[in-house]
Amino acid sequence: MTLLQDKASSDSQAIAFDSIPVIDLVDIRSSDTNTRQVLANQVRDACINVGFFYVKNHGIPEDVISNALEMSKRFFDLPLESKMKIENKTTANFKGYAPLLSANNDSEGSGDLHEGLQFGWEEIDQSTGPRGEDIDGAMTGANVWPTEIPNFRETVLTYYHAAVQLGKLLFPIFALALELPEDFFEDKVGVQVLFVIDSTWFESSIKTRYSAAIMSLLHYPPQTGHVDDRVIGIGAHTDWECFTILWQEPGIQALQVLNTSNQWVNAPPTEGALVINLGDQFARWTNDVFKSTVHRAINRSGVRRYSVPLFFGTDYNVKLEPIPSCVSSSRPPKYEVITAGEYVKMRFQAAYGQK
Repeated sequence: MTLLQDKASSDSQAIAFDSIPVIDLVDIRSSDTNTRQVLANQVRDACINVGFFYVKNHGIPEDVISNALEMSKRFFDLPLESKMKIENKTTANFKGYAPLLSANNDSEGSGDLHEGLQFGWEEIDQSTGPRGEDIDGAMTGANVWPTEIPNFRETVLTYYHAAVQLGKLLFPIFALALELPEDFFEDKVGVQVLFVIDSTWFESSIKTRYSAAIMSLLHYPPQTGHVDDRVIGIGAHTDWECFTILWQEPGIQALQVLNTSNQWVNAPPTEGALVINLGDQFARWTNDVFKSTVHRAINRSGVRRYSVPLFFGTDYNVKLEPIPSCVSSSRPPKYEVITAGEYVKMRFQAAYGQK
């Protein structure tokens, strides 16, 4: 079936998912087109029907993740006055520290019970300064870092760049899933498309765009006793970018995903796997063929919980216009066209109560 036929079939059956699918990325670099298409078909099914999936064999070394986690714990252990020196409400691009209850992702909630540190693209070696408005548009501005923890910046940026590289590998698979050429996103998200000559992998030399990816280090204190659903770890929401690459602390259930029957489905940490969930940019780009699914997090474990999402979006100056394969006479465009940077900044302003 075609992409739109797949979507129409899914809508007509209206089967509510009750678990999150697991997709193995072991073949993501395969030189065989058919093998990559099989992987893309799995991704397409998950994107149309769930909007969430786990990935295993993702290629990010465990020590890179664990080192970033240790830095995250050390940062959130700092005194509040130290963290508030880099509060995100003092920066125009919302990078920096977000204290407990400072964000409210659910309009019916009373605040999100987590604290975070947000940062975006930056070279580890500091050979270049922050990117300008010609690249980052509405989200222009430098990262801000704590000065109290040695090697903090370098360690968390190492994980950031590893996650960005995974995201770049996923974009050609998403393109195949959308019946597009594998290089469709190359000029929109800084992807270097891999290609094969005589069984040898090469990278495209085109680098005309830049990755618009924001990472958050998050700390969720435990909620015990009676829990007011208006104040939970993070309220019901959709993510804003194309997709999120989420690491969750093992052994602690918190993430829940809302299915079409309005039931909350647990998405527990899975050993060796990351969570991928689609965001609003992909929903707008695909005219809602791909789902941006509502989710929330509630930490009732009795212990502190940590997670690290990377929100991977299109370049901030790219217009979110509907992809041709997602539009037809019976499925006209649903959204007004807006740049990615304008959309992300608008959602930040809504979440943090700023204009």
